[in-house]
Amino acid sequence: MKNNLMLLLTALIWGCAFVAQSVGMDYVGPFTFNSVRCIIGSIVLIPVIFLMDALKKKSGMSKEEIRKERGDTKTLITGGICCGVVLGIASSLQQFGILFTSVGKAGFITAMYIVLVPILGMFLGRKVRPLIGLCVVIAVAGLYFLCMTEKLSLGIGDLFVLICAFVFSIHILVIDHFSPLVDGVRMSAIQFLTAGILCAILMFVWETPKVSDLLAAWMPILYAGVMSCGVAYTLQILGQKNADPTVASLILSLESVFSVLAGWVILKQELSAKELFGCGLMFLAIVLAQLPQKTFKKGR
Repeated sequence: MKNNLMLLLTALIWGCAFVAQSVGMDYVGPFTFNSVRCIIGSIVLIPVIFLMDALKKKSGMSKEEIRKERGDTKTLITGGICCGVVLGIASSLQQFGILFTSVGKAGFITAMYIVLVPILGMFLGRKVRPLIGLCVVIAVAGLYFLCMTEKLSLGIGDLFVLICAFVFSIHILVIDHFSPLVDGVRMSAIQFLTAGILCAILMFVWETPKVSDLLAAWMPILYAGVMSCGVAYTLQILGQKNADPTVASLILSLESVFSVLAGWVILKQELSAKELFGCGLMFLAIVLAQLPQKTFKKGR
């Protein structure tokens, strides 16, 4: 129960982060917001690294065992930079998308990565269950009801977030490759720093950041940096440590539901009946995509 509560809190923090991202861009540009939040997230993870090392020593792990778990330094840095570059692209696309769409829609469209990851895995030689095909059909139907306008066109903001979901799927596959080889928290700190630097370069090229604007947006930036990047990521690691992976992913997928609730409560953004029906279909696809295969074999 304790682990599940930590994962539920993680989903809540991530869902509310969509509101922080939307409010923050009332004051600063997308690249500025992402750059500062990612660098803050990297800094926040530094004490977490020392704390987790101390806990490992307290549990009886030797320095050699801790060093082995940390992984090869070259692999750690390579993994962190690769993840950071992809994360920087995905989060920037998401920020631009939120400029033109509601936080609730952005949350559900972003969650499409749960369905897209198995599909992309096919190109890496991984087997895909027939159920995933059904999930894709349901998710696409959900996207239609959620995003399509009366003119049968996809909104520019929804398009940005949909591409963002695709890039986040690549991000997950990159993490999946490197995470078994190195310490996850250290790699995350490097990825946040890399994403922050990448967005900072684009910030100085395309935007004109001002200290006054950053100070005006201090609350949403701090929330996104400290809570979404630092606290939520740590809670996810601790929560998944002794939790069933399927249950963990199902709880984390509630992020999309919390984004709709947060947008409604905080920003007064309401979805139409058609859009809510689309959200329902997408959430059904997300849940079905994560159910274990054995469940369906027993039910036949």
